[in-house]
Amino acid sequence: MHRHRELCERAVDPLEIAAGLETHGVTDRTAARFRHRDVFSLAEELYARVPRGEATVSRTPADRADRPGPASWALTVCAPGAVAALATLGLALGTGGLRLAAGAIGVVGLFAGLVVAVRRGPLRVTAGTPTAAPLWTLGLLAYAAAGDGLLDQVLRGGPDTGPVVVTALDGPVAAADWAFDTAPLLALALSVAPAAWCAHLFAVRARHRLAASRGLADFAAGARPLLLGTVALHLALLAGLLALTGFHPGALALGALLLIARLLAVHGFAETAARALGAACAAELLALASVLAARLPGLDVIGAPVRELVRLGGPAALPALVCGCAALALLTHATEALSRASAHA
Repeated sequence: MHRHRELCERAVDPLEIAAGLETHGVTDRTAARFRHRDVFSLAEELYARVPRGEATVSRTPADRADRPGPASWALTVCAPGAVAALATLGLALGTGGLRLAAGAIGVVGLFAGLVVAVRRGPLRVTAGTPTAAPLWTLGLLAYAAAGDGLLDQVLRGGPDTGPVVVTALDGPVAAADWAFDTAPLLALALSVAPAAWCAHLFAVRARHRLAASRGLADFAAGARPLLLGTVALHLALLAGLLALTGFHPGALALGALLLIARLLAVHGFAETAARALGAACAAELLALASVLAARLPGLDVIGAPVRELVRLGGPAALPALVCGCAALALLTHATEALSRASAHA
């Protein structure tokens, strides 16, 4: 009680104490030395015996007010999809300067919509996001829209050669130095709302599981399939959106990577998520650089892996492989990190 008094005084329920004890290395075996069957039982006694002052009582309503309910964030998470749909419609119907204006406004609006969506509701990170994480995310989204076309042009000897093409839902609509595909961005923007609801479902179900568990191992055993089910649900919804806008395997892998990274960031592992996003973005850029470097005399072997990958699966195989591997590695880490009670305090 003396060692963890500050934790017990500010806790609003025994579960918060149990999660805090776990972060300090207290296990069920440790709790047994104090004649308790598990950490949860020990936390309940600490919660009952340590008094909480007025500061803690006055803090609770503010904490609850800081957590917006579904009605307050349901519309904000729909903003990116709405902006992306309007921008895509403008690109498809506009001509000349109107099309250029629609594209510019769409980029700015999409960025603003994403900022609003991740600052409220279940996608909100309360502990702070690494400054580089938004840059890596924007880099990955930019590659999803223009990377495949650029890689194809580079492999063909461009990008200064060949026609300028921008593809939308109904095919080519404009000219550019390389193919610019809005379909993956549209599907990913529309998937922000389902991702938020999946994150909300995961948080609520994990909290209920924490309340019903009678040990750390019991909670971990239930949290792992809950996380896998949440990711699978989001992938199914994103696949459905991609089926409507134009299926792109790289966008599907990127959607999984972004969701898992956000879940980790929301639950206190923002640095790990940022490193995974940065590694994926760097891998895509290095792949493009290797193809360009292969043009130099004697360096043809550098671009051979990327050329062979594109030959087997097309330009979309590169982001699918990179983002898929990053998502799989991050999911492996998340199954361990998010199965701890401390991640849901």
